Amino acid sequence: MTSFKTIRARAEKRKGGPKALDQLMPDKPDLKGLAKLGDDRILAEMTRRVFCAGFAWSVIDAKWDGFEDAFLRFQPAKLSFQPEDYWEALLRDTRIVRNGAKIMSVRDNAAFVQEIAKEHSSFGKFLANWPPSNEIALLDLLTKRGSRLGGNTGQMLLRFVGWDGFVTSKDVVACLRDAGLDIAEEVRSKGDLAKVQAQFNAWAEETGLPYTHLSRICALSVGENRSEH
Repeated sequence: MTSFKTIRARAEKRKGGPKALDQLMPDKPDLKGLAKLGDDRILAEMTRRVFCAGFAWSVIDAKWDGFEDAFLRFQPAKLSFQPEDYWEALLRDTRIVRNGAKIMSVRDNAAFVQEIAKEHSSFGKFLANWPPSNEIALLDLLTKRGSRLGGNTGQMLLRFVGWDGFVTSKDVVACLRDAGLDIAEEVRSKGDLAKVQAQFNAWAEETGLPYTHLSRICALSVGENRSEH
């Protein structure tokens, strides 16, 4: 396998040097901040990622204030007590994108968030205590216990709430394959995910960098050299 030093050098060359690459890095994970994140904000981000899946993110972003109002500011307990006619009315609510399956996922995920919060004090604390060296087990939990949180949606959720993990985007997978990892062009199987996890664990040990930075540098080292602006 290619060392991460080589991958980083390639990304630095593509992006204008070490300082330029550093400026493209996301904030380092803040576990204390994640632990304090309210369950309503966790549910809100779940909902946002579910609705963004297979849809133009810009449309969801433009309507987001309407989502907040329609879904009662994403308070899990309040949503869990809403009667059927509340959910049926959302199918006609122009403040949101009216996708029935995704709307009902909010009800299911409100219950999921409450279950985890009951077990761990809050969903944020649960995530903050989960090690990035075992992201694949966390993704599996999101898939099995959450609603529509499998695959890339679960990875995006973790990224947007500030958890420290990798994302198997097209460029990241291309980087891993170029480095010598035997995985498919689209990482879907548990076997391929396990290989990806093991490689990121090795690079984390090699570099001491957060997984989010490893993933980002990996993506910036290959593919079309797009402008960041």
